[in-house]
Amino acid sequence: VQLQASGGGLVQAGGSLTLSCAASGRAFSTITMGWFRQTPGKEREFVAAITRRGGSSGYADSVKGRFTITKDNVKNTMSLQMNSLKTEDTAIYYCAATSRLYTDRTQAASWDYWGQGTLVTVSS
Repeated sequence: VQLQASGGGLVQAGGSLTLSCAASGRAFSTITMGWFRQTPGKEREFVAAITRRGGSSGYADSVKGRFTITKDNVKNTMSLQMNSLKTEDTAIYYCAATSRLYTDRTQAASWDYWGQGTLVTVSS
């Protein structure tokens, strides 16, 4: 599976940004997808995940109510709508995918494929 993330940029606190991740190489409806983020010197942090058919999603407590993950199995894309952004949301955001079942989605080790990362900077 090849993943291509896009949509990062500079936004003011309180603003919104939408990240996208395009996937190829495997039937999109057979893979679970998610987003992680990372800042210098820190571990990669779980942000959100969505099931293969897009029927269920989960979020880190830090983004719950502000971020929304969606998956389009026709267009082979996944998106992360980020609202009410805070300076602490500044990070490189990575999209991820896996075909494995019954793993802890909040752990980076549970994911098999990674995009190249897109930088989100939230200014105060």
